[in-house]
Amino acid sequence: MKEILTLCGFRCDLCQFYNKNIKNQEHKEKVCNDFKRIFGYDIKPEDVECVGCRNEGKHADDNCLVRSCALEKSVENCAHCPEFICDKLKQKMSFIEDYLRNNKKPLSDEEVQIYIEPYHSKERMIRINKALDNGAAT
Repeated sequence: MKEILTLCGFRCDLCQFYNKNIKNQEHKEKVCNDFKRIFGYDIKPEDVECVGCRNEGKHADDNCLVRSCALEKSVENCAHCPEFICDKLKQKMSFIEDYLRNNKKPLSDEEVQIYIEPYHSKERMIRINKALDNGAAT
């Protein structure tokens, strides 16, 4: 699948909540169990669903402040915003940064690929923003 970025720089194409990545009910239950074990989040299987923040429909985080802001400003993603990196984006990106800083439980390489990489957006967004500053297309 082609790389699909959210407005904050998460990777839909790698996210276990993204509708195109959901295989079946068992997959949803595994995602719930893994998110509880890894991040401490209680998620119901019926909430493992997301159309991607650029689309209308169900989102993994229906109350995302970054999504509403970026859509209101009509930016491709937050890296294109004149206020990059604002407090809303900092808070969204801190999800993985805080986890990586505070986590004491080792994760397998597969778990890192599945549950960390999709949400590790800070460097990705900075790279896009710098490319824009240098006049390069993204």
